[in-house]
Amino acid sequence: MTTPTELRLLPWSGPGGKPCYLSTDERGGYISRLADNIESVQLGTATALLDQAIDMLATDTAPDDMRLLAKSLSGALRDTLRVATSRGHRLDSRPTDHPFR
Repeated sequence: MTTPTELRLLPWSGPGGKPCYLSTDERGGYISRLADNIESVQLGTATALLDQAIDMLATDTAPDDMRLLAKSLSGALRDTLRVATSRGHRLDSRPTDHPFR
């Protein structure tokens, strides 16, 4: 039976915004690779939005543009936190005989 720390939190939500998990021993499987790619895109988007925010805060930006930026940054932060949580859980499930643990 798979324990909760062996489940991978996927970078997308299911119906009703509920988290999706992957239960598999195969790290290089199709869904795992898809999740890795989506996480990479999400982190890249967050980086680009942060750069945009830095630029916009240095200029006189219209309130509507700032609201749109805040909404986009909120979504990117949500995605980034999900990636961090997923990766943290996978670190916690490493074998305990690891020399640096």
